[in-house]
Amino acid sequence: MFDPNARSLAGKKGLVVGIANDQSIAYGCARAFKFLGAEDLAITYLNEKARPHVEPLAKELEAGIFLPMDAAAEGQMEAVFSEIESRWGRLDFLLHSIAYARKEDLHGRLVDCSKEGFLAALEISCYSFIRMAHLAEPLMTNGGAMFTMSYYGADKVIENYNVMGPVKAALEASTRYMAWELGPKGIRVHAISPGPLATRAASGLKHFDQLLDKAAAEAPARQLVTIEDVGIACASLATDAARLITGETIYIDGGLHIVA
Repeated sequence: MFDPNARSLAGKKGLVVGIANDQSIAYGCARAFKFLGAEDLAITYLNEKARPHVEPLAKELEAGIFLPMDAAAEGQMEAVFSEIESRWGRLDFLLHSIAYARKEDLHGRLVDCSKEGFLAALEISCYSFIRMAHLAEPLMTNGGAMFTMSYYGADKVIENYNVMGPVKAALEASTRYMAWELGPKGIRVHAISPGPLATRAASGLKHFDQLLDKAAAEAPARQLVTIEDVGIACASLATDAARLITGETIYIDGGLHIVA
């Protein structure tokens, strides 16, 4: 028998990390979570400079929890999960949509990347997802879903992606291992790999406009994806209809990864 509620997030509560503005992939996902009926969201912002850009979006989404979270700041991530435990007592899904690399490392060759720069990129872009999973596990008492954002440069060499390539590869491998470890508890873990999107984070890549043009011309769908495309696919994977899908890198790129 098919459960008529399996495609809904009704009654579920989730954490969304990574909204910077209304062009953020995380914002597209947050809107989709609500569209599929999520009961409540916890939304974080990076710092006080970012807050004015994120707070109106959190209010629009009627987020019950709105807190700062800089993954590099001591205790902030733990404070977010402590508030979720105190207010909700559980967590049903989470989205990790943050990444970082020093400009000189992002724009330079991987072989010239400093140890400090590589470790900084790895900590924020990869290890922070592992930390979030560790903190979320005891709150996902009825199972759940965890998502992080990757990119095709984790699998193939993409010009100008540089240090983020191996860092995202580590993120995707971590996703598979966590899916295996948390699967017996009904917790699924996925890496979402969107095609090129004109987001604030992506604008830091050299020659990004050319990458967008190439994607639109070469993807089988002959168009760029939107944050709404990524959001609804991610939200659908958070529903019980996808309860036995886990450990995947999900490409949402109009098919670009099969030809690039």
